Amino acid sequence: MRRWIEELEEFAVDVIFARRGGKRAALLLGLLNGLSRVFTVVVRARLWLFRKRYLRNHHPGVLVISIGNLTVGGTGKTPVVEMFARELHRRGRRVAILSRGYKSKKPPLLRRLAAKFRKKPFTPRIVANEQHLLLDSRMAGDEPYMLAKNLPGVIVLVDKNRVASGMFAVKELGCDTLLLDDGMQFLHLRRRIEVCLIDRQAPFGNDFMLPRGTLREPPQHLRRATHIFITKSSSASDPALHKRIRKYNRTANIIECNHKPLYLENLETAERIPLEWLQGKYVGALCAIATPESFHHLLKKLGAIIEIEKHFADHHRFSDREIQSFLQRGHRRDVDAIITTEKDSVRFPRLIKPEVPVLFLRVEIELTAGHEHWEELMSRLCDPQPFIVPPKVF
Repeated sequence: MRRWIEELEEFAVDVIFARRGGKRAALLLGLLNGLSRVFTVVVRARLWLFRKRYLRNHHPGVLVISIGNLTVGGTGKTPVVEMFARELHRRGRRVAILSRGYKSKKPPLLRRLAAKFRKKPFTPRIVANEQHLLLDSRMAGDEPYMLAKNLPGVIVLVDKNRVASGMFAVKELGCDTLLLDDGMQFLHLRRRIEVCLIDRQAPFGNDFMLPRGTLREPPQHLRRATHIFITKSSSASDPALHKRIRKYNRTANIIECNHKPLYLENLETAERIPLEWLQGKYVGALCAIATPESFHHLLKKLGAIIEIEKHFADHHRFSDREIQSFLQRGHRRDVDAIITTEKDSVRFPRLIKPEVPVLFLRVEIELTAGHEHWEELMSRLCDPQPFIVPPKVF
């Protein structure tokens, strides 16, 4: 059943981006167009309800930073969240990342029912406290687990109720800074800083709202952002994109950044391998991310020759059979290694002496423009100053 749903999802994505045609695709597009109109009305109505205070948001009394986007997937959000958390922690803030734990495994039903009937105090899933990593990727979700693994000293919490999760972080764990992961559409928690990420390669997806396109909100809602990060900016600034952004938001600071590859890491042995090793190597590319093309492009840019490739739906949890099948393909084609992303690597089953080495590519965010805006933001957030509860901003 799960595989059938993922295949349907992959077909829909191919249709949305015009990779497939035919009668079935045309029928699906017609249905999606109608659903998109309904979705747009719902999104605008919801924002109006918050603006008029029919729906309320809450402030936990500490610094709240939301990092999100207008589109579904593919903007490279997790490394940006990691960069914020690392720098804030380095400058002395006590940081908690609040995630909903997308596609994480729920606790057993009986345990959830028992907790509900006992009326136990609310406790989110604690992926990591300041000393230890406490959950695996299945229970935490791949992105929260990856963040917790890479950010010692930073607290990572998972729960759909991020208002309650934030209050727990403040009252029980003593946090003074909350990072709302993928938070732009989570309007129940008032924030001081609204960071919106825009993918330079596809700034507003295919310009259609969900489910016909990838926009979660109309581009006009970009006006809520206090800071805009243009991701995947590996070359000079794009004046046309800046002009388009300023059409929707005239005041937000714009910072440009790129995903900088650091090294390869062997999934079995944890050995770190320099990027130069990829030069001229025949590899198999395996991933389950929203934009596999960007991953393939990066491998080729580093000098790798992609002999075989396979991609699954975003956040797909690999089975032993799928991994073994791809490893065997790689072995038959005599590839030098199988390469995956760091986010995908946390969803791999345990590998014991694979026929072909499996490596993941470790990347981090590198600022390419707007360094002064970044420094000004960090100084303003971390230098001692009286805290003022911000007004609601929509």
